[in-house]
Amino acid sequence: MTTTTAPTATADDHDRAVPAPNLLRQLGVDTAYVLLGFPLGIATFVLIITGLALGAGLLITLLGIPVLVATVFVARGFAELERVRIPGVVRRPRTRVRYKTVATDAVGWRRLLTPLSDIQSWLDVLHGIVRFPISTATFCVVVVWWSGALGGLTYGLWDWALPHKPDNYELAELLGFQDTAEVRITFYLALGVLFAATLPFVVRAAALLEAWLARATLTGVAGLRDQVAGLAEERATAQAQTAAAVSAEATALRRLERDIHDGPQQRLVRLAVDLGRAQQQIDNNPDAARHTVDEALTQAREALDELRTLSRGIAPPILTDRGLAAAIAALAARATVPVALDVPELGRLPALAEQTAYFTIAEALTNVAKHGEATRCAIQVWRVDERLNVSVRDDGRGGAHFAKGHGLAGLADRLHAAGGELWVSSPAGGPTEIRAELPCPTVH
Repeated sequence: MTTTTAPTATADDHDRAVPAPNLLRQLGVDTAYVLLGFPLGIATFVLIITGLALGAGLLITLLGIPVLVATVFVARGFAELERVRIPGVVRRPRTRVRYKTVATDAVGWRRLLTPLSDIQSWLDVLHGIVRFPISTATFCVVVVWWSGALGGLTYGLWDWALPHKPDNYELAELLGFQDTAEVRITFYLALGVLFAATLPFVVRAAALLEAWLARATLTGVAGLRDQVAGLAEERATAQAQTAAAVSAEATALRRLERDIHDGPQQRLVRLAVDLGRAQQQIDNNPDAARHTVDEALTQAREALDELRTLSRGIAPPILTDRGLAAAIAALAARATVPVALDVPELGRLPALAEQTAYFTIAEALTNVAKHGEATRCAIQVWRVDERLNVSVRDDGRGGAHFAKGHGLAGLADRLHAAGGELWVSSPAGGPTEIRAELPCPTVH
């Protein structure tokens, strides 16, 4: 059985830039985007306009509603295709759009009308209509610039195949050429160089115009929705961590109160009674008073030992003074079973990470002593990037669970409050492994 607590945080990467390709490759991407966008724009425009007109005309018979729904889904299909094409031009990762889902209990017309009530669906329709004039204009510009560049640079290879007027030698001689053919070739070559020099920038501008229009209409609302969902998730996580911290603190206080009541408090009460009895015996029976004082000293020493043990669960001095590795070694030395340690020297870690890791190991060793019936135990601590991992394994009888009063519920709350996760693997018959992972940023 494996149990995990603490939510998994997600990162919003919509605005993370994609590495830019080289100039020629980007020119090819932009050109393909614009040239393919023109036939797609025609198909999208025709289908959407036809569907809207037909649906509006049939609304009086209610048959228009299914037609409008079909039109919306057609627009959604073309929009998804466009979202796949956008990232190569705008150099941003693809944005996943969350459309409004149909409620599980929705039936009939309510189920049918759900797509029509989604604002993103109508933005897809709007893009299908608006993109047509834009894609037509960008297509014309790109075709003209490519034609001018290729035609001008290669004009000298096919000038001979074109019909021309008789050569005007006077004009050619005035311009310093032998004939008008050289004039033409030079002129078109200059135009070709001009078109070629500006081609990457013009094509890039045309592609960005079309792509940013698509991004604004097809992913803008989706990005806002994702941001709102991310903020809501972060808020829920923060609330859950706060609740876990309060629960862990209350559990720790109740446990401390119980331990003090059952241990040191009882011994201190007996100590007061013994000292009172010794005071009465000191004049009449000195030997009995001496014996009573010896018992009181024993009670005082035992109460002091129990208070020291309890203080380790609050703020162990060795953890504060010498760090996590030394504190774990001290825990292992006091364990009731042999403990194998694999704890590298990690240096000083953030106080919250050190305390949480220490209490995780202390609680695991307590469970081993009370419930595990184990003969040996292994503790491993390692760090990966800015996450601290702790593992405690034993060969006991297993069966550890949050609901069985082993203290794991409070430990899970403590880890959750620290932004960590807890896993417990403890099948019947053993072995048992308690593993924790928690944030551990670098201390500067």
